[in-house]
Amino acid sequence: MKQNTLRIGSASGFWGDTEFAAAQLVQGGNIDVLVFDYLAEITMSLLSRAKAKDPAQGYAPDFVTTIKPLMKDLKARGIKVIANAGGVNPTACRAALEAAAQAEGVDLKIAAVLGDDLMPQMEALRAADTKEMFSGAPFPQKVMSANAYLGAFPIAAALEAGADIVVTGRCVDSAVTLASLIHAFGWTAADHNRLAQGSLAGHLIECGTQTTGGNYTDWDIVPGWDDMGFPIAECRGDGSFVITKPEGTGGLVCPSTVGEQMLYEIGDPRAYILPDVVCDFTGVTLTQVGPDRVEVKGARGGAPTDQAKASVTYADGFRATSLFMIGGIDAGAKAHRVGAAMLARVRRHYTQRGWPDFTETSVEAIGAEDTYGPHARPGSREVMLKVGVRHPVKEALELFSREVAPLALMSAPAITGFTGGRPKVQPVVRLFSCLVPKAQIVASIDMGARSVAPPQWSGKPFEPAKLPLADGPLPATDAFVRGKRTVPLVQLAWGRSGDKGDAANIGILARRPGYLPFIRAALTEQAVATWFAHLVKGSVQRFDLPGTHALNFLMHEALGGGGIASIRMDPQAKAFAQMLLDFPVPIPADMAL
Repeated sequence: MKQNTLRIGSASGFWGDTEFAAAQLVQGGNIDVLVFDYLAEITMSLLSRAKAKDPAQGYAPDFVTTIKPLMKDLKARGIKVIANAGGVNPTACRAALEAAAQAEGVDLKIAAVLGDDLMPQMEALRAADTKEMFSGAPFPQKVMSANAYLGAFPIAAALEAGADIVVTGRCVDSAVTLASLIHAFGWTAADHNRLAQGSLAGHLIECGTQTTGGNYTDWDIVPGWDDMGFPIAECRGDGSFVITKPEGTGGLVCPSTVGEQMLYEIGDPRAYILPDVVCDFTGVTLTQVGPDRVEVKGARGGAPTDQAKASVTYADGFRATSLFMIGGIDAGAKAHRVGAAMLARVRRHYTQRGWPDFTETSVEAIGAEDTYGPHARPGSREVMLKVGVRHPVKEALELFSREVAPLALMSAPAITGFTGGRPKVQPVVRLFSCLVPKAQIVASIDMGARSVAPPQWSGKPFEPAKLPLADGPLPATDAFVRGKRTVPLVQLAWGRSGDKGDAANIGILARRPGYLPFIRAALTEQAVATWFAHLVKGSVQRFDLPGTHALNFLMHEALGGGGIASIRMDPQAKAFAQMLLDFPVPIPADMAL
């Protein structure tokens, strides 16, 4: 072990996060490492388009402008920086950072980790009959970007070679954190439990303030939204760590804020598969050890798999979305009729021109609770009508765009507030996730004149049948002997939701261990599938996490394609947990809340 503890601060949860986080952590966080996460799956296709227009682009320029004024401070404090800001052009990002360091008069060693770009292998992947890993769909024809998820060990190798700043392309989000722990503590590829704990630390801080009180179910008790503290993982060589934030900043760090983030988008908690380790989070424990300090233990790890996940994006027609307000009596009913008339009007002209019908349509009255389906509470006197459409012909959607405004004079009263003028016609970018043998992916490290050899990949075939069974309690047979009452789930639990492609993930944590049996009895897979039947077309899976008295639900075919391919108002399941927290749960009449 090289040192006892390492403090890692996370300054970005997505491309577009606040520019003030890095300075907060560098100047007030007493950190050793500063990490950034910029890359969602769809971000890669956007960066690919930028690089196609200008070969010097294709990375997140925000990273360079954020880091440049801090370079002298980073050097003086000895803070290492790791970011996946390289996008589809890590080499150009490295060059921009070197120019910035030179302009600031600071000598920094900067490395770029390469090898995630699979575009040169497109024909080989197609010839191998590579299928989509969830739907089994065939390999797409018009690929925009293709990137494998690299792990932490190449980044750690760059740190070992003396790099002060490391930029990568597509790596798994938690790798920027895990890499610094591998380097600091000398962990090896065989240290599965420590790698799992380090990956969990990375997962907890990768979304920035989502673990320090942002997006928290009990939002009303979180102070200081105007100056939220960004997360710090204070890590030890044995793998255990504490989640905290800079003193004097807003936000809240407690087991439930951390627990909500732990469940965020993890799928099966017995097998959260990462490039370097397969993590089991079912036995994780979260303990308050001080003000805004939560200790995290109990993640277990297994050998990594022999395949790497890859994200491929491809073009699939066009989309447009109209948004305007309708007010007054029966606003929701008016909105639904206006939306139906808008589609019928344009369809008639499509037929006359010999164009096919829309590929997909979505009419939602925002304010009339359309996203709640049969659980809506009607009665609003003002709504925003959103009409989203997809079509294979760009000209067809341009006609749709021109025909939106005329409805204001030929349909319902009180149409106003057109947002952004005519709807913009945009290409649809879809995500194709697949598995690629690790033997086909070779990482490399660019440190200019210096040559650094990357470590070898490792792994073995994944065997889901051998995963340990995790179960949970159900109510005692005499639980309702003194009567029964029904309360909304939110009185018994916290919840957080997110997306993985076209799948929605909802994590539910019991507020007290004693509530869990009644939550489990009510929230069966079938019950949750029925609750979301108006949105979810695929299966629903439920997983238990005994260590945190929690459940995790994975709902397939839930987001209309997901990401920017979806024309729904909520294409990333951000509101799904809030919907489920209204679920009625029977409890004993005398149970204290």
